[in-house]
Amino acid sequence: MPPTFSFRKYHSQDFEALYAIDQACYPPAIAYSRRELRNYLRFPGAACLVVEADNQAAGFILTAHHGDSGYIVTIDVLEPYRRLGTGTMLLHEAERELAASGVREVVLETATNNVPAIAFWKKHGYRTQGVRKDYYPGGIDAFSMHKQLTHGI
Repeated sequence: MPPTFSFRKYHSQDFEALYAIDQACYPPAIAYSRRELRNYLRFPGAACLVVEADNQAAGFILTAHHGDSGYIVTIDVLEPYRRLGTGTMLLHEAERELAASGVREVVLETATNNVPAIAFWKKHGYRTQGVRKDYYPGGIDAFSMHKQLTHGI
């Protein structure tokens, strides 16, 4: 049977679990350090939504916004919970919350060589607006992507 997912806001006691999820989702050079993750969680306008399954954190999405501009810092889902709609559910809820906060446009970066991530973002209406050279360690470029939000998502 597929797991039942529940969503909730981040609590400070979630930090180590979220750090471990990020470490599991990305190569060491790209995964956030504890310090980086803490800093992102403390950004003005930051919001973090946690998805739970099997009584544990299965993933999260971290966003930030200022005025009518939003930014997706990261979306992380543990391998056993991928391809079950988990990332889509996290993204839709985060976009809904951003729109409710007055955000009209969301931007993000994703590696130009990460074909599954590019497909995920495009499937959800994000469009490439440029390339950021050497964005990731090792000289990997990133696509800068954006999406216009409508209120009432």
